[in-house]
Amino acid sequence: MNLFTVNVFSIPLGQPLSFSLRNENGVLLARKGHMFFQRGVLHKLAGHGTLWVDMREVNAYQEAIAKQNTGKRDERNSTGTNETSKANAQAGKPKESAIDRDSLAVDWLGLQSSANALLRHPQTPDFQKRLNLLQHELTRLVRRSPDATLLALIHLAAEEDRLYSATHALFVGAVCSLAALEVLDWSEELASTLISAALTMNISITELQDQLAIQSEPLSDEQKSQIDSHAQRSVHLLKGLGISDPVWLEAISNHHKSNSGALKSKSPTEQIARLIHRADVFAARLSPRSSRPSMASLAAMKSAYFDEEQRVDDAGASIIKALGIHHPGALVTLASGDTAVVVRRGLNGLNPMVAVLVNRQGMPLAEPVLRDTSQPEYGIVANINHNSIKVRSDLLRLLAVA
Repeated sequence: MNLFTVNVFSIPLGQPLSFSLRNENGVLLARKGHMFFQRGVLHKLAGHGTLWVDMREVNAYQEAIAKQNTGKRDERNSTGTNETSKANAQAGKPKESAIDRDSLAVDWLGLQSSANALLRHPQTPDFQKRLNLLQHELTRLVRRSPDATLLALIHLAAEEDRLYSATHALFVGAVCSLAALEVLDWSEELASTLISAALTMNISITELQDQLAIQSEPLSDEQKSQIDSHAQRSVHLLKGLGISDPVWLEAISNHHKSNSGALKSKSPTEQIARLIHRADVFAARLSPRSSRPSMASLAAMKSAYFDEEQRVDDAGASIIKALGIHHPGALVTLASGDTAVVVRRGLNGLNPMVAVLVNRQGMPLAEPVLRDTSQPEYGIVANINHNSIKVRSDLLRLLAVA
């Protein structure tokens, strides 16, 4: 049985459960339809603060959270204020979250699984239809809730290495899309081709990438050969699946070639290839593997920001401008001594909103606490990588508090 950890505080009181609650071993604790009236009962049931839901019921859990948050927001709108909003204001939290509440109802694991199925098993008659659906959904999420999308994809990359290739493709696609929409002002057609190329650039080595993510041994000669030839093999595979767009195919063919310089001086194909190249470098360094830890976000950004000659790269700079210096999903240390994850980009790119995961004493928090880094006592003093802390944070808790 595949299980998904859930937040005790997110379980609605006084309403029938739309999902069953289990312990970490899958043992049933409360059946679907059961009603809880006291939070303390849930805490006793959880024991150590954690409950679980069968993955087949995750959608029902997410819908319950979304419904509960919608009700709370409506109540605040009708009364003007309440004790929670007052407490949040005192803690430096805005009265309303900048992250779209609909992001709580997004099936992020389902999106990851859809991408994995598409890339691992492309030889189907409906490949183009499946790819179009995935591309449209990713575009919708980036446009509607970019911070939540970045946070979710980086969280999945850090917490789950079994679907490395699919998560990597989604993240590169999201980063490229954000840069194209918010910085480069590309046309809808060019931005669409960009995401399609980003999602399929490694389609010929999806299985190999997943294997390498958990492989601690050096690459074999055969693996090196597959990596070196993957761009052309991906193009060949896509042509066989009916893809004929020359810009899309040529961009994939060239996405590992060195081609620095001003984007405006390049052809559409070269622009897409270069943007994917820099986002690919950035995403790869953020993701941990068995053979090496992940980089801290600033170090990963530098690898994309500077080109092969250590000059500022135009494509890389557009990515950094879109993401901000401290992007959602980045782990940071605060002046208070707390360790936090960025959940929202700041207006100036320097002072994001963060959720504290570990306090200054090194103790994990049961619930993440939102902090505004524009306040001196919560200013960011360092970037750290995901291997620096042992806490496994829950994505829905982060999205809920943000």
